[in-house]
Amino acid sequence: MPGTPLDPAAMARRAAQELFSGAVAALGPGLPRRLPSQLPASGGVWFLADGGAVGIQGPESDTNAVDADGNTVGLLSGGAFTGVVEIAGILRGGHTDLAFLQPAQVAANGDFVHWTTAATPGLFAPGPAVDMAYGSSRVVALMPHQSQQGRSNIVERCGLPVDGAGQIDIIITDVAVMTVGPAGLELLELAPGWTVDEVTAITDAPLTVSSDLKEMTFDVPVLKPPDKIYPTAVDALRDVPEGATINVDGFAGPGGMAHYLMVGLRDLGVKGLKLISNTAGVARVSGFGTPNIIDHSILVENNQVAKATASYPVSPSASRPSAFEEAYKRGETELEVVPQGTLAERLRCGGAGVAAFYTPTGAGTLLAEGKEARTIDGKEYILEMGLRADFCIIRGHKADTLGNVVYKGTSRNFNPVMATTAKITVVEVDEIVAPGQLGPEEIVTPGLYIDRIVVRPSDFSAYL
Repeated sequence: MPGTPLDPAAMARRAAQELFSGAVAALGPGLPRRLPSQLPASGGVWFLADGGAVGIQGPESDTNAVDADGNTVGLLSGGAFTGVVEIAGILRGGHTDLAFLQPAQVAANGDFVHWTTAATPGLFAPGPAVDMAYGSSRVVALMPHQSQQGRSNIVERCGLPVDGAGQIDIIITDVAVMTVGPAGLELLELAPGWTVDEVTAITDAPLTVSSDLKEMTFDVPVLKPPDKIYPTAVDALRDVPEGATINVDGFAGPGGMAHYLMVGLRDLGVKGLKLISNTAGVARVSGFGTPNIIDHSILVENNQVAKATASYPVSPSASRPSAFEEAYKRGETELEVVPQGTLAERLRCGGAGVAAFYTPTGAGTLLAEGKEARTIDGKEYILEMGLRADFCIIRGHKADTLGNVVYKGTSRNFNPVMATTAKITVVEVDEIVAPGQLGPEEIVTPGLYIDRIVVRPSDFSAYL
């Protein structure tokens, strides 16, 4: 006689074993929402709720906030409130390590039907499951092995409209753990009291049995947040490779630029850099009342810049050309001019996993040459591509040790959107505080985007 299926709490504890320190985990409605309550409230994982909460914890917290299932939730110390647009960008932009979903069906090839679609016959209602599945590096199905009617939820081919094609990587049910691979389903673990034959009998898809088959365990990992603090700018940027694409924050003047990080990058001497920035070094030639201002010019003069993608790459004075202008005229650098709003949107799209978009800006001008054009509602639009970078250096005001960042005044400019588009984002701040010292409503850039933090030395001058 088969063993007893696991209860939801035990399933959540087994699912928690897929987590790791610093993981960004999206939780779909249903069983996945039980995961936060199984982990200690010490952090270590960024749980996302589709309603806009980053860093949720379980129902033991004293809060009136609820998730989409009506469960009471709270924020971990260092959690933040954001919006559905930002959450969708986190999911689609490749910033999510794990997605936990509750499908109604999973096929042998990894296709799945979400329970919200199955619960609404004749309608296609996947909710957030599609964004979560397609944006995450690894997708975990957390589900009952059988329906209430006794039919297998693990099938050879889905019998309902598919919400995700080939997206499931691992299946955790109340009786077993299976992986999805090129050869189909492989049985890895059995719930206590269950045998291979008993699980095979209630599975409507072929199963191979792992040579390392074992019994499921339910030990919840103790996870600590990764250490993101670096002692110096040079230490934080030491692995920037030659030819890297780097987002550089700032608007025009000296305010809001990561000067300390820029000097560190100069001191490292990495060549062939491709900069994405609003300007290409005009603060110094503009003067702003003070000579020798640190800007992109220190990298150009050090022969490190191969290309700039910028909105305003020239000096406001023809008699005082910038270092970049002079290098460009000598043929030492390349230039791509992008209108300022288009630059911001290309960065946002790159960070949010949107490959390209149509805009009317620049249609019919030199900026449109070589780009795809399309007429929409009688108006001409041109196709612009999203931007991604290898590194990003930005200037914040305060950060906590988790990497949550707040900015000061208009220094915010391009910083938040640039932070979302890079593989590695480094922030320079005046002060680092403990988690919980920044209010969840004031956090602009959640720590899941920030990989490294450096404190700007108190004796550091913004001038050479």
